[in-house]
Amino acid sequence: MFDALKQQAPDKIIALMKSFREDPRPIKVDLGVGVYKNAQGDTPIMRAVKAAEKQLWHDETTKTYVALLGDPGFHDAMIDLILGDTVERENVAAVATPGGTGAVHHGLELIRMSNPDATVWVSDPTWPNHVSILGYLGINHRKYRYFDAENCAVDFDAMLEDLDQIAQGDAVLLHGCCHNPTGANLNLGQMAEVAEVIRKKGAIPFVDIAYQGFGDGLDTDAIATRHLARHLPETLIAASCSKNFGLYRERTGILLGVTQSEPAAKLVQDNMSYLNRQNFSFPPDHGARLVTMILNDPDLRADWQAELEEVRLSMLSLRQHLADTLRERLNSDRFDFVAQHRGMFSRLGLSEVEVQQLREKHAIYMVGDSRINIAGLNEENIPILVNAIAKVCG
Repeated sequence: MFDALKQQAPDKIIALMKSFREDPRPIKVDLGVGVYKNAQGDTPIMRAVKAAEKQLWHDETTKTYVALLGDPGFHDAMIDLILGDTVERENVAAVATPGGTGAVHHGLELIRMSNPDATVWVSDPTWPNHVSILGYLGINHRKYRYFDAENCAVDFDAMLEDLDQIAQGDAVLLHGCCHNPTGANLNLGQMAEVAEVIRKKGAIPFVDIAYQGFGDGLDTDAIATRHLARHLPETLIAASCSKNFGLYRERTGILLGVTQSEPAAKLVQDNMSYLNRQNFSFPPDHGARLVTMILNDPDLRADWQAELEEVRLSMLSLRQHLADTLRERLNSDRFDFVAQHRGMFSRLGLSEVEVQQLREKHAIYMVGDSRINIAGLNEENIPILVNAIAKVCG
Protein backbone atom coordinates (compact mmCIF):
# COMPACT_ATOMS: atom_id res chain seq x y z
CA MET A 1 0.00 0.00 0.00
CA PHE A 2 2.63 2.54 1.05
CA ASP A 3 4.56 2.08 -2.18
CA ALA A 4 1.74 3.93 -3.93
CA LEU A 5 2.57 7.11 -2.04
CA LYS A 6 4.25 9.93 -3.92
CA GLN A 7 7.25 11.90 -2.74
CA GLN A 8 6.08 15.32 -1.55
CA ALA A 9 7.85 18.51 -2.53
CA PRO A 10 10.05 19.64 0.38
CA ASP A 11 9.12 22.79 2.26
CA LYS A 12 11.61 25.40 1.06
CA ILE A 13 12.02 27.09 4.44
CA ILE A 14 12.51 23.79 6.28
CA ALA A 15 15.08 22.78 3.65
CA LEU A 16 16.83 26.14 4.09
CA MET A 17 17.04 25.57 7.86
CA LYS A 18 18.64 22.18 7.24
CA SER A 19 21.19 23.65 4.83
CA PHE A 20 22.13 26.33 7.34
CA ARG A 21 22.67 23.80 10.13
CA GLU A 22 24.88 21.67 7.89
CA ASP A 23 26.99 24.60 6.63
CA PRO A 24 30.44 24.15 8.26
CA ARG A 25 31.58 27.75 7.76
CA PRO A 26 32.26 29.43 11.13
CA ILE A 27 30.66 32.72 10.11
CA LYS A 28 27.16 32.28 8.72
CA VAL A 29 23.93 34.27 8.97
CA ASP A 30 20.43 32.77 9.23
CA LEU A 31 17.76 35.17 7.98
CA GLY A 32 15.39 32.48 6.75
CA VAL A 33 13.41 30.85 9.55
CA GLY A 34 10.40 32.87 10.73
CA VAL A 35 11.13 32.78 14.46
CA TYR A 36 11.89 35.75 16.67
CA LYS A 37 15.46 35.90 17.96
CA ASN A 38 17.09 38.30 20.37
CA ALA A 39 20.52 39.89 19.93
CA GLN A 40 22.17 36.69 21.18
CA GLY A 41 20.38 34.59 18.55
CA ASP A 42 18.09 32.94 21.10
CA THR A 43 14.29 32.66 21.14
CA PRO A 44 13.65 33.34 24.83
CA ILE A 45 10.67 32.41 26.95
CA MET A 46 8.90 35.64 27.87
CA ARG A 47 9.02 36.68 31.52
CA ALA A 48 5.25 36.64 31.94
CA VAL A 49 5.05 33.17 30.40
CA LYS A 50 7.63 31.86 32.87
CA ALA A 51 5.75 33.43 35.78
CA ALA A 52 2.42 32.03 34.59
CA GLU A 53 3.94 28.57 34.16
CA LYS A 54 5.21 28.60 37.74
CA GLN A 55 1.78 29.59 38.97
CA LEU A 56 0.09 26.97 36.80
CA TRP A 57 2.44 24.26 38.06
CA HIS A 58 1.44 25.11 41.60
CA ASP A 59 -2.32 25.50 41.01
CA GLU A 60 -3.17 22.97 38.30
CA THR A 61 -4.85 19.85 39.67
CA THR A 62 -5.76 17.86 36.54
CA LYS A 63 -4.74 17.15 32.98
CA THR A 64 -8.18 16.04 31.84
CA TYR A 65 -9.64 17.34 28.61
CA VAL A 66 -10.89 20.88 28.29
CA ALA A 67 -14.09 21.59 26.32
CA LEU A 68 -14.18 20.53 22.67
CA LEU A 69 -14.00 24.18 21.62
CA GLY A 70 -11.28 24.95 24.17
CA ASP A 71 -11.52 27.00 27.34
CA PRO A 72 -14.16 29.79 27.16
CA GLY A 73 -11.85 32.00 29.21
CA PHE A 74 -9.25 31.76 26.44
CA HIS A 75 -11.90 32.67 23.87
CA ASP A 76 -12.94 35.77 25.81
CA ALA A 77 -9.39 36.93 26.45
CA MET A 78 -8.38 36.59 22.80
CA ILE A 79 -11.56 38.20 21.49
CA ASP A 80 -10.85 41.18 23.73
CA LEU A 81 -7.20 41.33 22.59
CA ILE A 82 -8.03 41.17 18.88
CA LEU A 83 -11.42 42.89 18.61
CA GLY A 84 -11.69 45.00 21.77
CA ASP A 85 -15.22 46.37 22.01
CA THR A 86 -15.71 46.42 18.23
CA VAL A 87 -18.55 43.87 18.21
CA GLU A 88 -20.91 42.28 20.69
CA ARG A 89 -19.32 39.25 22.35
CA GLU A 90 -22.39 37.05 21.79
CA ASN A 91 -22.06 37.58 18.05
CA VAL A 92 -18.58 35.98 17.93
CA ALA A 93 -17.97 32.25 17.57
CA ALA A 94 -14.59 30.97 18.77
CA VAL A 95 -12.61 27.74 18.78
CA ALA A 96 -9.12 26.97 20.11
CA THR A 97 -6.79 25.39 17.55
CA PRO A 98 -3.27 23.93 17.36
CA GLY A 99 -1.48 27.14 16.46
CA GLY A 100 -2.37 29.78 13.92
CA THR A 101 -1.87 27.21 11.17
CA GLY A 102 -4.62 25.10 12.71
CA ALA A 103 -6.88 28.16 12.76
CA VAL A 104 -6.17 28.88 9.08
CA HIS A 105 -6.87 25.23 8.20
CA HIS A 106 -10.15 25.25 10.15
CA GLY A 107 -11.20 28.56 8.61
CA LEU A 108 -10.66 27.26 5.11
CA GLU A 109 -12.57 24.07 5.93
CA LEU A 110 -15.42 26.20 7.28
CA ILE A 111 -15.50 28.19 4.04
CA ARG A 112 -15.64 24.95 2.04
CA MET A 113 -18.46 23.59 4.22
CA SER A 114 -20.40 26.83 3.74
CA ASN A 115 -19.85 27.06 -0.01
CA PRO A 116 -18.01 24.23 -1.83
CA ASP A 117 -17.85 26.43 -4.95
CA ALA A 118 -16.19 29.37 -3.20
CA THR A 119 -12.94 30.77 -4.51
CA VAL A 120 -10.46 31.94 -1.89
CA TRP A 121 -8.42 34.92 -3.04
CA VAL A 122 -4.88 35.22 -1.66
CA SER A 123 -2.32 37.98 -1.96
CA ASP A 124 0.58 37.60 -4.36
CA PRO A 125 2.82 36.90 -2.57
CA THR A 126 1.54 35.35 0.63
CA TRP A 127 2.69 32.95 3.34
CA PRO A 128 3.41 29.77 1.29
CA ASN A 129 1.39 27.58 3.66
CA HIS A 130 -1.80 29.44 2.69
CA VAL A 131 -1.57 28.15 -0.85
CA SER A 132 -0.33 24.74 0.26
CA ILE A 133 -3.32 24.18 2.56
CA LEU A 134 -5.76 25.43 -0.07
CA GLY A 135 -4.32 22.95 -2.56
CA TYR A 136 -4.43 20.10 -0.05
CA LEU A 137 -8.07 20.82 0.75
CA GLY A 138 -8.95 21.08 -2.93
CA ILE A 139 -10.39 24.58 -2.56
CA ASN A 140 -10.53 26.87 -5.58
CA HIS A 141 -8.13 29.74 -5.12
CA ARG A 142 -6.80 32.67 -7.11
CA LYS A 143 -4.17 35.31 -6.47
CA TYR A 144 -4.71 39.03 -6.33
CA ARG A 145 -1.79 41.33 -7.03
CA TYR A 146 -0.47 42.90 -3.85
CA PHE A 147 3.23 43.77 -3.96
CA ASP A 148 5.07 46.00 -6.41
CA ALA A 149 8.48 44.29 -6.44
CA GLU A 150 10.13 47.21 -8.24
CA ASN A 151 9.14 49.79 -5.65
CA CYS A 152 8.89 47.32 -2.73
CA ALA A 153 5.47 48.66 -1.75
CA VAL A 154 1.80 47.68 -1.91
CA ASP A 155 0.42 47.86 -5.46
CA PHE A 156 -3.00 48.98 -4.31
CA ASP A 157 -4.47 49.88 -7.70
CA ALA A 158 -3.63 46.42 -9.04
CA MET A 159 -5.07 44.84 -5.90
CA LEU A 160 -8.39 46.64 -6.33
CA GLU A 161 -8.49 45.76 -10.00
CA ASP A 162 -8.12 42.05 -9.21
CA LEU A 163 -10.57 42.09 -6.29
CA ASP A 164 -13.19 43.56 -8.60
CA GLN A 165 -13.42 40.02 -10.02
CA ILE A 166 -14.48 38.33 -6.77
CA ALA A 167 -17.92 36.74 -6.74
CA GLN A 168 -20.67 36.40 -4.16
CA GLY A 169 -19.74 33.68 -1.66
CA ASP A 170 -15.99 34.01 -2.27
CA ALA A 171 -13.49 34.66 0.50
CA VAL A 172 -10.60 37.14 0.50
CA LEU A 173 -7.62 36.12 2.63
CA LEU A 174 -6.00 39.21 4.14
CA HIS A 175 -3.03 39.73 6.47
CA GLY A 176 -4.15 41.61 9.58
CA CYS A 177 -0.77 43.31 10.01
CA CYS A 178 2.94 42.73 9.33
CA HIS A 179 2.39 41.15 5.91
CA ASN A 180 4.31 37.92 5.41
CA PRO A 181 6.56 37.82 3.39
CA THR A 182 6.83 41.45 2.30
CA GLY A 183 6.42 43.57 5.44
CA ALA A 184 4.35 46.03 3.36
CA ASN A 185 0.92 46.72 4.88
CA LEU A 186 -2.31 48.31 3.76
CA ASN A 187 -3.09 51.51 5.63
CA LEU A 188 -6.50 51.90 7.26
CA GLY A 189 -7.91 53.90 4.36
CA GLN A 190 -6.89 51.22 1.90
CA MET A 191 -8.34 48.47 4.09
CA ALA A 192 -11.59 50.43 4.24
CA GLU A 193 -11.72 50.45 0.43
CA VAL A 194 -11.07 46.71 0.35
CA ALA A 195 -13.84 46.20 2.91
CA GLU A 196 -16.27 48.12 0.71
CA VAL A 197 -15.41 45.98 -2.31
CA ILE A 198 -15.94 42.81 -0.27
CA ARG A 199 -19.26 44.13 1.04
CA LYS A 200 -20.58 45.07 -2.40
CA LYS A 201 -19.53 41.72 -3.86
CA GLY A 202 -21.13 39.68 -1.07
CA ALA A 203 -17.87 37.97 -0.15
CA ILE A 204 -16.27 37.38 3.26
CA PRO A 205 -12.88 38.51 4.55
CA PHE A 206 -10.65 35.92 6.19
CA VAL A 207 -7.99 37.67 8.26
CA ASP A 208 -4.78 35.92 9.26
CA ILE A 209 -3.33 37.94 12.14
CA ALA A 210 -0.18 36.18 13.30
CA TYR A 211 1.97 39.15 14.40
CA GLN A 212 -0.23 41.45 16.49
CA GLY A 213 2.08 43.64 18.55
CA PHE A 214 5.10 43.22 16.27
CA GLY A 215 4.32 46.17 13.99
CA ASP A 216 3.00 49.43 15.44
CA GLY A 217 1.61 48.15 18.76
CA LEU A 218 -1.13 45.80 19.95
CA ASP A 219 -4.13 48.05 19.27
CA THR A 220 -2.77 49.73 16.15
CA ASP A 221 -1.95 46.35 14.61
CA ALA A 222 -5.56 45.28 15.18
CA ILE A 223 -7.21 48.38 13.67
CA ALA A 224 -7.64 46.91 10.17
CA THR A 225 -9.12 43.68 11.51
CA ARG A 226 -11.48 45.59 13.78
CA HIS A 227 -12.61 47.74 10.87
CA LEU A 228 -13.57 44.67 8.86
CA ALA A 229 -15.40 43.12 11.82
CA ARG A 230 -17.29 46.36 12.49
CA HIS A 231 -18.35 47.18 8.94
CA LEU A 232 -18.99 43.78 7.33
CA PRO A 233 -21.76 41.31 8.16
CA GLU A 234 -19.37 38.36 8.56
CA THR A 235 -15.65 38.05 9.17
CA LEU A 236 -13.34 35.10 9.82
CA ILE A 237 -10.17 35.67 11.85
CA ALA A 238 -7.30 33.23 12.44
CA ALA A 239 -4.90 34.32 15.18
CA SER A 240 -1.64 32.91 16.51
CA CYS A 241 0.04 33.24 19.91
CA SER A 242 3.34 31.85 18.63
CA LYS A 243 4.99 35.20 18.05
CA ASN A 244 3.55 37.76 20.45
CA PHE A 245 3.61 35.31 23.39
CA GLY A 246 6.62 33.32 22.16
CA LEU A 247 4.61 30.08 22.43
CA TYR A 248 5.90 28.48 19.25
CA ARG A 249 6.05 24.88 20.43
CA GLU A 250 2.85 25.08 22.50
CA ARG A 251 0.79 25.46 19.30
CA THR A 252 -1.66 28.05 20.57
CA GLY A 253 -4.14 29.58 18.15
CA ILE A 254 -7.78 30.56 17.77
CA LEU A 255 -10.34 30.90 15.00
CA LEU A 256 -13.04 33.57 15.35
CA GLY A 257 -16.23 33.93 13.34
CA VAL A 258 -17.88 37.35 13.60
CA THR A 259 -21.59 37.27 12.76
CA GLN A 260 -24.61 39.59 13.02
CA SER A 261 -26.52 37.73 15.72
CA GLU A 262 -26.19 35.32 18.61
CA PRO A 263 -28.07 32.50 16.79
CA ALA A 264 -25.73 32.85 13.80
CA ALA A 265 -22.70 32.73 16.09
CA LYS A 266 -24.02 29.57 17.76
CA LEU A 267 -24.45 27.90 14.37
CA VAL A 268 -20.87 28.80 13.37
CA GLN A 269 -19.58 27.61 16.74
CA ASP A 270 -21.39 24.30 16.36
CA ASN A 271 -19.59 23.72 13.07
CA MET A 272 -16.27 24.76 14.58
CA SER A 273 -16.82 22.18 17.30
CA TYR A 274 -17.51 19.58 14.63
CA LEU A 275 -14.25 20.41 12.85
CA ASN A 276 -12.26 20.03 16.06
CA ARG A 277 -13.84 16.65 16.69
CA GLN A 278 -13.07 15.39 13.19
CA ASN A 279 -9.48 16.63 13.12
CA PHE A 280 -8.06 16.13 16.62
CA SER A 281 -10.95 16.16 19.12
CA PHE A 282 -9.95 18.33 22.09
CA PRO A 283 -7.50 21.17 21.46
CA PRO A 284 -4.22 21.62 23.39
CA ASP A 285 -4.65 23.72 26.51
CA HIS A 286 -1.27 24.48 28.11
CA GLY A 287 -0.40 27.47 25.94
CA ALA A 288 -3.98 28.70 25.88
CA ARG A 289 -4.11 28.51 29.68
CA LEU A 290 -0.94 30.59 29.96
CA VAL A 291 -2.29 33.22 27.56
CA THR A 292 -5.54 33.41 29.53
CA MET A 293 -3.68 33.83 32.80
CA ILE A 294 -1.45 36.57 31.39
CA LEU A 295 -4.25 38.56 29.78
CA ASN A 296 -6.46 38.37 32.89
CA ASP A 297 -3.79 39.22 35.47
CA PRO A 298 -2.95 42.98 35.50
CA ASP A 299 0.66 42.47 36.63
CA LEU A 300 1.41 39.63 34.21
CA ARG A 301 -0.26 41.50 31.38
CA ALA A 302 1.70 44.68 32.07
CA ASP A 303 5.01 42.76 32.09
CA TRP A 304 4.05 40.89 28.90
CA GLN A 305 3.15 44.10 27.10
CA ALA A 306 6.37 45.76 28.25
CA GLU A 307 8.49 42.88 26.93
CA LEU A 308 6.50 42.72 23.70
CA GLU A 309 7.12 46.43 23.22
CA GLU A 310 10.85 45.83 23.73
CA VAL A 311 10.71 43.21 20.97
CA ARG A 312 8.82 45.53 18.63
CA LEU A 313 11.14 48.48 19.16
CA SER A 314 14.17 46.23 18.74
CA MET A 315 12.96 45.15 15.29
CA LEU A 316 12.24 48.74 14.30
CA SER A 317 15.76 49.69 15.38
CA LEU A 318 17.23 46.83 13.34
CA ARG A 319 15.22 47.92 10.32
CA GLN A 320 16.51 51.47 10.58
CA HIS A 321 20.09 50.33 11.15
CA LEU A 322 20.01 48.04 8.12
CA ALA A 323 18.48 50.72 5.88
CA ASP A 324 20.98 53.35 7.03
CA THR A 325 23.98 51.04 6.64
CA LEU A 326 22.90 49.98 3.14
CA ARG A 327 22.38 53.62 2.13
CA GLU A 328 25.86 54.55 3.39
CA ARG A 329 27.60 51.52 1.85
CA LEU A 330 25.86 51.68 -1.54
CA ASN A 331 25.34 55.45 -1.72
CA SER A 332 21.76 54.69 -2.77
CA ASP A 333 18.24 54.90 -1.34
CA ARG A 334 17.32 51.56 -2.94
CA PHE A 335 16.78 49.85 0.41
CA ASP A 336 15.24 52.72 2.39
CA PHE A 337 11.89 50.91 2.30
CA VAL A 338 13.17 48.40 4.88
CA ALA A 339 12.76 51.04 7.59
CA GLN A 340 9.16 51.71 6.53
CA HIS A 341 7.98 48.09 6.52
CA ARG A 342 6.69 46.42 9.66
CA GLY A 343 6.91 43.06 11.37
CA MET A 344 9.48 40.29 11.17
CA PHE A 345 9.90 40.20 7.41
CA SER A 346 10.87 42.25 4.39
CA ARG A 347 11.61 41.38 0.80
CA LEU A 348 14.87 42.96 -0.25
CA GLY A 349 14.12 42.87 -3.97
CA LEU A 350 17.14 40.72 -4.84
CA SER A 351 17.04 38.19 -7.68
CA GLU A 352 17.17 34.46 -7.06
CA VAL A 353 20.67 34.43 -8.53
CA GLU A 354 21.81 37.11 -6.07
CA VAL A 355 20.19 35.23 -3.18
CA GLN A 356 22.02 32.08 -4.27
CA GLN A 357 25.32 33.96 -4.44
CA LEU A 358 24.77 35.29 -0.92
CA ARG A 359 24.30 31.74 0.30
CA GLU A 360 27.09 30.07 -1.65
CA LYS A 361 29.77 32.77 -1.42
CA HIS A 362 28.95 34.50 1.85
CA ALA A 363 27.03 31.94 3.99
CA ILE A 364 24.02 34.24 4.24
CA TYR A 365 20.76 32.32 4.21
CA MET A 366 17.44 33.85 3.15
CA VAL A 367 14.39 32.58 1.28
CA GLY A 368 14.75 32.49 -2.51
CA ASP A 369 12.45 35.48 -3.03
CA SER A 370 14.86 37.53 -0.82
CA ARG A 371 12.57 37.53 2.20
CA ILE A 372 14.62 38.10 5.33
CA ASN A 373 13.73 37.69 8.99
CA ILE A 374 14.54 41.07 10.51
CA ALA A 375 14.83 39.47 13.94
CA GLY A 376 17.75 37.41 12.63
CA LEU A 377 19.82 40.59 12.40
CA ASN A 378 22.09 42.05 15.07
CA GLU A 379 24.87 44.60 15.43
CA GLU A 380 27.51 42.05 14.38
CA ASN A 381 25.90 40.55 11.28
CA ILE A 382 24.37 43.67 9.71
CA PRO A 383 27.81 44.80 8.36
CA ILE A 384 28.39 41.24 7.07
CA LEU A 385 25.06 41.27 5.25
CA VAL A 386 25.55 44.78 3.84
CA ASN A 387 29.04 44.05 2.52
CA ALA A 388 27.82 40.83 0.92
CA ILE A 389 24.87 42.62 -0.74
CA ALA A 390 27.25 45.26 -2.05
CA LYS A 391 29.38 42.55 -3.64
CA VAL A 392 26.57 40.59 -5.31
CA CYS A 393 24.79 43.73 -6.48
CA GLY A 394 27.93 45.51 -7.64
